[in-house]
Amino acid sequence: MSNHITSTPHAVVSGASIAGLSTAYWLRRTGWDVTVLERAPGFRDGGQNVDVRGVAREVLGRMGLFDVVKGLNTTETGTVLVDGRGEVTAELPAGPDGATAELEILRGDFARAILDHLPPGVEIVYGDPITDTIEEDESITLTTASGRVLRADLLVVAEGVRSATRDRLFDGLVDRRALGVNMVFGTIPRTAGDDDRWRWYSTVGGRQVHLRPDNHGTTRAILSYPRDEDLASLDRDQALARVRARYADAGWETARVLDGFDASEDVYVDHLTQIRMPTWHRGRVCLAGDAAWCVTPMGGGGASLALTSGYVLAACLSSHASTESALTAYERWMRPLVDDVQKLPPGVVRAAYPRTRLGLALRTLVVRSLTSPLLAPVAARLTRVADTDRPLPPIV
Repeated sequence: MSNHITSTPHAVVSGASIAGLSTAYWLRRTGWDVTVLERAPGFRDGGQNVDVRGVAREVLGRMGLFDVVKGLNTTETGTVLVDGRGEVTAELPAGPDGATAELEILRGDFARAILDHLPPGVEIVYGDPITDTIEEDESITLTTASGRVLRADLLVVAEGVRSATRDRLFDGLVDRRALGVNMVFGTIPRTAGDDDRWRWYSTVGGRQVHLRPDNHGTTRAILSYPRDEDLASLDRDQALARVRARYADAGWETARVLDGFDASEDVYVDHLTQIRMPTWHRGRVCLAGDAAWCVTPMGGGGASLALTSGYVLAACLSSHASTESALTAYERWMRPLVDDVQKLPPGVVRAAYPRTRLGLALRTLVVRSLTSPLLAPVAARLTRVADTDRPLPPIV
């Protein structure tokens, strides 16, 4: 590995999930040398459902991965609301913009599909995160935990919502907006009663239980409820103990999910928090994906925005004379998509998590109305994300 600037521009990408790998793919395709640094000791498989919507479908097509991702579909065919007996009370629309998208895939499968199709020449280093940066006029010098020193023309931080590198380099500019919702995700054994639909159960206290099929012979489960306490700040055992107490009398498949989480190696706890920033670049440092604009599952479209950001960044760098003008153009193109998703309607959390039996009944009536033939077009617009009439910027 070269530690000096050559005629070929060199980018270091910190983070090897969807945003980081998309960035590495497109920068390499446009002639950059690319080094990807990932904090984890190896590639991170697993994770929950993500989907590809809006303009990200076109980006995926330009990567030649549309059919690959479609072939890795989770097998989910639709979304239904169920009661405590498992009976369907309402059905949500499916399709490219439905609750269950056409391209529905597990996060780990999606990231691996990009990883497996990276152009030759992308170097990936696991278990060696950035610890220090020094920026000069024409380059940025990075030091990693192992003592490796890298000089680059650009650093792209794609580390996710809790990015330590972002916090260090953009100190004072990170606006964290907690939505007051905890989510616990995990993989549990499939049972004979599971089917090919996303089953969504709600009960009093705003508590939700979700079961979703996957293409690995298991079931992806989510427990989600409104609460200002930050479960993500606790260790796994503490968090699961709090959740078990919270869900003690929730009914339906709750006991199965709680027991499954106790035994699962794939449990992730999140306190939903949007990231909002006045700028996504500073000097030779640029942010991409959740590190820049986490939209949370409440907004949706995070994976689509992450995939799109890698393409847009590389396209702008290919067509602008200076790094500053390219990064400004990248922000200008991406920000309307992000703003559209981040602007949640007032009261959306209370509406999504009804706490009383009356609230639950009213929510079911609203869902049935929105899925009626008359209002179905309105419902479709509500679930449309990462969508734009603007053409993607060209790669020059």
